[in-house]
Amino acid sequence: MLMNKFINRDSGSVTILVLLALISGNLQSQEIAIIPAPVKIERTSGTFHLTKESAINTQGNDKEVARIADYLAARLMPATGYAMPVTYGGAAAIQLILDQKLNVWNGQEGYNLTVTTSGVTIQANAPAGLFYGVQTLLQLLPPSIDDTRVHLEVDWTIPCVAIVDYPRFAWRGIMFDVSRHFFPKEYVKAYIDRIARYKFNRFHWHLSDDEGWRIQIKSLPKLTTTGAWRVPRDGAYGNARPPQPGEKATDGGFYTHEDIKEIVQYARERFIEVLPEIDIPGHSMAAVASYPELSVTRDTSIRVNPGSNFATWFDNGKFEMHVDNTLNPTDEKVYQFLDKVFGEVASLFPFEYIHVGGDECYTGFWERDPEVQVFMKKHKINSSHELQVYFNRRVNSIIISKKKKMIGWDEILEGGIAPSTAVMNWHGIKRAQEATRMKHPVVMSPAPIYYLDMMQGDPAIEARVYNKAPLKDVYAFEILAPGVDSTFLLGGQANLWTEQIATPGKAEYMTYPRAFAVAESLWSPRDAKEWNRFIPRVEAQFARFDYAGVNYATSLYDPVITVKKNSEGMLVVALTPDISGLEVHYTLDNSIPDRYAATLQGSIVLSPEVERVRCITYRNGKPMGHLISLTREELEKRSAR
Repeated sequence: MLMNKFINRDSGSVTILVLLALISGNLQSQEIAIIPAPVKIERTSGTFHLTKESAINTQGNDKEVARIADYLAARLMPATGYAMPVTYGGAAAIQLILDQKLNVWNGQEGYNLTVTTSGVTIQANAPAGLFYGVQTLLQLLPPSIDDTRVHLEVDWTIPCVAIVDYPRFAWRGIMFDVSRHFFPKEYVKAYIDRIARYKFNRFHWHLSDDEGWRIQIKSLPKLTTTGAWRVPRDGAYGNARPPQPGEKATDGGFYTHEDIKEIVQYARERFIEVLPEIDIPGHSMAAVASYPELSVTRDTSIRVNPGSNFATWFDNGKFEMHVDNTLNPTDEKVYQFLDKVFGEVASLFPFEYIHVGGDECYTGFWERDPEVQVFMKKHKINSSHELQVYFNRRVNSIIISKKKKMIGWDEILEGGIAPSTAVMNWHGIKRAQEATRMKHPVVMSPAPIYYLDMMQGDPAIEARVYNKAPLKDVYAFEILAPGVDSTFLLGGQANLWTEQIATPGKAEYMTYPRAFAVAESLWSPRDAKEWNRFIPRVEAQFARFDYAGVNYATSLYDPVITVKKNSEGMLVVALTPDISGLEVHYTLDNSIPDRYAATLQGSIVLSPEVERVRCITYRNGKPMGHLISLTREELEKRSAR
């Protein structure tokens, strides 16, 4: 039963024909640039032309299929100007056909897409497959299809193709943290709409943390009157001043029940399930600020964190919190509180799982509290670690009572969890191996490689974060690691933590193009992945984003900069692009490099007089990457690492 439910299709189990001839300058590369890459795609001769007389037809009277047809018509309308009618049972240019016996391999999300000179046919076993076929169809159209303005000059042609496609993994997710910075309802919907176009089907919504409580709980009003707001601060996360006496908390926001219902419905119409997360027992400062009696310290001076540093991290990975941000696992009032919270959460989110966090829980305040120690002795709990296990089991019982299943970060594995509990793996492969060996469903979400808040380019032009996750490394990562039982591997997920992401534009910049790499790793056959064929398809998506007004990072064009010292103690700098066809132009005299500046051949040996290295990449005479400027002091630091 588990094997059928959690099936993933590795490349060895099916015949794969990937005919994406994505060679620069080839006509086909301009027309077929689909992300994620389909299982099979065969280009045939000719094209089909959409016109103002074109229509969309559905067979039968299925409401979901009709909704998908309406969605397609609405997506085509702004750029084409064509008000395509949706018909039922007749002939039309675009046919959406639901056939439950089409293909066993297609499953509930696969589809067949055929384009001939006379029309388009999308067939699927289930409505989700038709929706994903529509996403592929839209990527076959010219990039201006993503514009909101009419393009009368465009010939709306679609290349003739035969596509058979289905996902490799069942869970294809993106996590969006709205606690560290609040994002309004309409942008959350826009974010969901965009990830749906790349066949993601899980939206993990991080709704509570130290920096804000974002979900209305009607039975606990202080969570939003107090916990949803903090004092305003600018600058880098971790450098903010703590709240000052008399300072008003005006930065924040929350989602009402009505907002959440609207977003959940919007996502479900795009075949995305929304996974809510309430992060406990740590990461709970917003809850503790609202109800101080929930913590062991009962400190009424605690306020929602505005991005100030309230912890010391040590080299061994351990840490010490200077402010109590944990719930009291020995107090029955905490479990009554959580029963109310999860009761309302369960009523709002149809998805089978509720995420309970469980990560980075500091237990020092528990260990120093006399009442907690009495409780532990009475219940024969030998350590604070075992106390968190006790807490997790109590929370799991609450989740089950709401007819839901619990999922949490991989720390919940420590000490044993209920068999039905799923594990979201963010540490090393070892935790995933352990979880699948214990027959727990696992979602791979490894840091730093699948953390979208990591730097994606050189630190000289990125907001400083503790690690990097360049596009090439994200694309190369394989989630089905040795020793991980594929029977219990649901799939994978990328996480967008927003400590340093305060605006929609920055959220998009950090998400794309790395989300393209994740989408392809989770949907496409393993053997279909090839870096040099991926890049032209990424660039085709950039063209679509330009029309849509969606931001993205161009860090993939920047060279990888490595610095070492030779035997004579002189600095040797290498500037190596990840993408072929780029030229690196540089200067050593403090001037700004352009297309006429020196071109790198191998490495540069810096003479003692050089104070600064500047570089930029060009392709066909056009600047592609960022202007990167590194002082000698910075280069010396890098050579010592």
